[in-house]
Amino acid sequence: MDLELSTPILDRVKVPADMRGLDMAELRQLADDVRTEMIHTVGQTGGHLGSGLGVVELTVALHYVFETPRDKVIWDVGHQAYPHKIVTGRRDRIRTLRQGGGLSGFTKRTESEYDPFGAAHSSTSISAAIGFAMANKIAKQPGKAIAVIGDGSMSAGMAYEAMNNAQEAGNRLVVILNDNDMSIAPPVGGLSAYLARLVSSRPFLELRGLAKKLSRHLPASLHSAAKKTDEFARGMVMGGTLFEELGFYYVGPIDGHNLDQLIPVLENVRDAAEGPCLIHVVTQKGKGYAPAEAAADKYHGVQKFNVVTGEQVKAPATAPAYQNVFGETLAKIAETDESIVAITAAMPGGTGVDKFAKAHPERTFDVGIAEQHAVTFAAGLAAQGMRPFCAIYSTFLQRAYDQVVHDVAIQNLPVRFAIDRAGLVGADGATHAGTFDITYLASLPNFVVMAAADEAELAHMTATAVAHDSGPIAFRYPRGNGVGVPLPEVPQRLEIGKGRIVRGGSGKIAILSLGTRLAEALKASDVLEAKGLPTTVADLRFVKPLDDDLIRRLIATHEVVVTIEEGSVGGLGAHVLTMASDEGLTDNGLKIRTMRLPDTFQDHDTPDRQYDEAGLNAPHIVDTVLKALRWNEAGLASGAEARA
Repeated sequence: MDLELSTPILDRVKVPADMRGLDMAELRQLADDVRTEMIHTVGQTGGHLGSGLGVVELTVALHYVFETPRDKVIWDVGHQAYPHKIVTGRRDRIRTLRQGGGLSGFTKRTESEYDPFGAAHSSTSISAAIGFAMANKIAKQPGKAIAVIGDGSMSAGMAYEAMNNAQEAGNRLVVILNDNDMSIAPPVGGLSAYLARLVSSRPFLELRGLAKKLSRHLPASLHSAAKKTDEFARGMVMGGTLFEELGFYYVGPIDGHNLDQLIPVLENVRDAAEGPCLIHVVTQKGKGYAPAEAAADKYHGVQKFNVVTGEQVKAPATAPAYQNVFGETLAKIAETDESIVAITAAMPGGTGVDKFAKAHPERTFDVGIAEQHAVTFAAGLAAQGMRPFCAIYSTFLQRAYDQVVHDVAIQNLPVRFAIDRAGLVGADGATHAGTFDITYLASLPNFVVMAAADEAELAHMTATAVAHDSGPIAFRYPRGNGVGVPLPEVPQRLEIGKGRIVRGGSGKIAILSLGTRLAEALKASDVLEAKGLPTTVADLRFVKPLDDDLIRRLIATHEVVVTIEEGSVGGLGAHVLTMASDEGLTDNGLKIRTMRLPDTFQDHDTPDRQYDEAGLNAPHIVDTVLKALRWNEAGLASGAEARA
């Protein structure tokens, strides 16, 4: 397929400087070439497709008009930056996207000078752009900062906090509002495009500036009326009143796929003394690829797919996805409990809340990209006697930590946190890994924190959270499918703070597992048993409160105790060590080893390889035990044997 690609203009463009001598017809062909290259790339690698297709022309226009990399283009979230990567010297590596050792699926400072600011969480671009603009202003250096932010990201409070503090940046700051959902845009046509060019032009801005100066000499009432007339006229036609109030000069909306409209407006704004400016660009997610345009999600995130048909290549599921187990279990329980409500922050499908919403739409709330609001909203519901479930990815819940502490934990409100994407997440890499939630939640008074070892345990923990009304409770589960165990017909309420023995009960070795490393712990116990080392495997279920009785018993009856978890330092291992130290359980030669994620941000790769790199697979457990026992044969097997 790739041998048949014809990209004559793109073949001549290695970096943005190469496109600045092109004429308009060649720029349009360049955009077509970039779109073709991107479709074929993501067909091979998987990844974010629709968002990138929607900004192809915008990408070309920005790099054509602005002097990148001196001028800084900052893509909010960054999942729409594949076209940007293609035209900024990375086309030769573009088919390594999201692969181990390859290009990141988001912007990344260490990857290219054209990525001035790394991203993957939303709504950070304007704040960062103000930082770049103000640094240049203070240093009296040239250079613009251009933030490209989507209408979804504008639902987050941080974007408005930034805009409220943008005026000092002046004309060094440009914000591109990429509206790909028509959520705030009036119809785009010739009139609006003409008006956008007009109000961004130098004669209009100079005339407007002169009018402002003259109006200051008018009586106060007339001066105020003149100002309001100017703002109202543009706001009525173009919807810019809100942005004007925040200190921006608003231009738009304009067609984000029409280079004849985009380039003159960007050039006008680039050269304007007025600022900061906000350009409202309307785009179509999935633009130019029929299967994406026709799909409900516009092919936002895809597996590898057939470029001709659009059919995605998906491996047959051997077990249900964890998020679906949560959503369906909660929906079923809610049939007889009208106090249950579900809240998500713009991720209903990713968290399983879509399953709940289908059954109980009136009790489902998608608050947009507003995790802070989601948590405090849930706290208010809980204070009024409801049973709210706040379903948020681990990495995104970090953004609401103050609300978790102040609004939930201190008040001891029974908010239920369903924490998706716990542990390492593969191709999305460090920005999306659920690394820290055990540590940052289990350190809080009043909290109960659980981790599901498999899909059946997740169903039980969902039921347990429903019934827990005495304070906040959280349960975590990973991305992907379960391990294939049968799901319970009726999920059971677990006893708070009680684990279970999964295998053995006596011997030299005890492995204390939290979460889905249980499968690897069981594999390790098989190897240890074969070496004549009887091994007990426990699924602790709870990191807070700990099952003190079970841990004391295992410590008293085993020579080596190993804890293992899919989280950072400060989690299960730290809590077990603290308990053992406080009670003097380590005074008689006990060997305790804690296995956890390394103190690094791990790059994207397959989950299996990530856990291998982290040292949390079965061979690493065996090696940890043998080294604790000082066996001569301690040491990881290599190659195929280590992965067997």
